[in-house]
Amino acid sequence: MTKTIQCISPIDGSVYAERDALPIEDARSKVAAAKLAQPAWAALPLAERIAYVMKAVEYIGSTKDRMTTELAHQMGRPVRYGGEFGGFEERAKYMASIAEEGLAPLVLEDSENFLRKIEREPQGVVFVVAPWNYPYMTAINTIAPALMAGNVVMLKHASQTILVGEHLADAFEAAGLPSGVFTNVVLDHDTTSALIAERSFNFINFTGSVSGGQAMERAAAGTFAAVSTELGGKDPGYIRADADVDAAVETLIDAAMYNSGQCCCGIERIYAHESLFDAFVEKAVAVVKGYKLGNPLDESTTIGPMANVRFAREVRAQVDEAIADGATAHIETFPEDDGGAYVSPQILTGVTHDMRIMRDETFGPAVGIMPVKDDEEAIALMNDCQFGLTASVWTNDTEKAAEIGARLQTGTVFMNRADYLDPALCWTGCKDTGRGVGLSIYGFHALTRPKSYHLKKIKK
Repeated sequence: MTKTIQCISPIDGSVYAERDALPIEDARSKVAAAKLAQPAWAALPLAERIAYVMKAVEYIGSTKDRMTTELAHQMGRPVRYGGEFGGFEERAKYMASIAEEGLAPLVLEDSENFLRKIEREPQGVVFVVAPWNYPYMTAINTIAPALMAGNVVMLKHASQTILVGEHLADAFEAAGLPSGVFTNVVLDHDTTSALIAERSFNFINFTGSVSGGQAMERAAAGTFAAVSTELGGKDPGYIRADADVDAAVETLIDAAMYNSGQCCCGIERIYAHESLFDAFVEKAVAVVKGYKLGNPLDESTTIGPMANVRFAREVRAQVDEAIADGATAHIETFPEDDGGAYVSPQILTGVTHDMRIMRDETFGPAVGIMPVKDDEEAIALMNDCQFGLTASVWTNDTEKAAEIGARLQTGTVFMNRADYLDPALCWTGCKDTGRGVGLSIYGFHALTRPKSYHLKKIKK
C-alpha cells in the first residue's frame, strides 16, 4: 500500500500538502537515472555547471512570493520576514566564486621527469536530506557546491516543507539542467534506509535530529558512503563584564526567538556576568513583551506558530518543568497562545544545569539566563553540554574572545554576533551535533574525493 506524506499547516492544523511516497522500485529507477547522468554532467566545464546552478538561483529569486507564502503555511514563519532568498543567494554566489579554487588540483611537481598531483573528483550521487526549519538555505548549502563540483543530487525534503523540494525542482528545470542531474523525491523512512543500505549514494548529507543522524549512519554501515551530519544544538551566549548590554540583548534575544526559536544555531542558553545580569534580563524581558504572536500571514505578526504541535509540546514541557523546579518565568502567557502550535515566548531565570531547559535541545521560543562570576565559570557552563555547534561571546576584547573560543567545545565561535552562517567559513560541529563539513573551501573538499597521479615521464 502506498504511504502518504502530509504537511500539516501550523496555522490551523489543516492538511496543506499531501504527496504519495515513491515506491521502492520507482526510487531505484530514479537513482539509476541519476547515476547514468553523472559522468556527462561532470564532464561539462566548471563554468557551465556554475551557470546552470545560478540560473536556478535566479528562478527562486523571481518567485520569492511563492517562497514566502508557502513557508508561512508549511512551517509558520511570518511573511513580514520575506522568506530566505537573501541567505540562499549569498551562499550559492559565494560557493560559485570559490569553486575554481576549491576544485583546483594540487600540483606537487611538473618537471621533465614527473607529473605529481592530486585532483579532486566528484563523489558521484549526493543524497541531501533537508530539514524544515530553514528549508531553502540548508538545502542550498550542499546542493550548490555538489552540483558545481560535478556530482548529481537527489533531494529528500522534510514532510513539513515538502513543497520546497518541488520549488527547487521547478527552478532547476527552468534552468535547463540535464535530466537526472537534480531529482526531488518523496520517500518514507523505510525506503530511505533501504536505498542507503543498497549503496545508492556516494555521499549523504543529513540535517536534523540526533536520532535521525544515528539512523542514517546505521543505514549506511558497511557501505563506506560518507555521511555528513548536522544534528542537535544548545548554543550558548556569554556576556562578559565589558560587553555592550544593549547590543547583546538585541542580538541574543533575536537569536533565541526568531523563527519561533527553531534555528539550528539559535541561542538556547545565556550566561551574563553578575554585574550585568539584572540589566540584561530587564532589557531582554522588555523586548520579548513587545512581540506579537499570531497568524504568519498577517504582516503585523512578529512571531508565528511553531511548525508542529509536537514541537510546541516539548517547549512547554521544558518550561513547566523548570518552573516546577524553582525557575522564574518573566513573560505572561500571550492571549494568542492556544495551547497548541502558538506558543508564548519565555525568558527564565533561577535556572540551573539540573533543568532540561539548560541541557536538552529546546528548539523553541524559550531561553534560560544565568549569572556567572567570571570567564572560568562561563566556559565550564558553556562546555557542560552534549552539543557543539556555535557559541557567542560578547566582549570588547578580541584577544580574550579568541582565548575563550579556543577552550570552547564548539564548531563556530562568534564575538558580538550570533545565529549567522558565514559561507566563507566552514560550517561544522562537534559532539552530538555531528561531524558535518559544509560551505567554504572545505565544503568542496567534502563533496569530492582526492585522486593522486604519479606520472613518470620516459625519455627516449
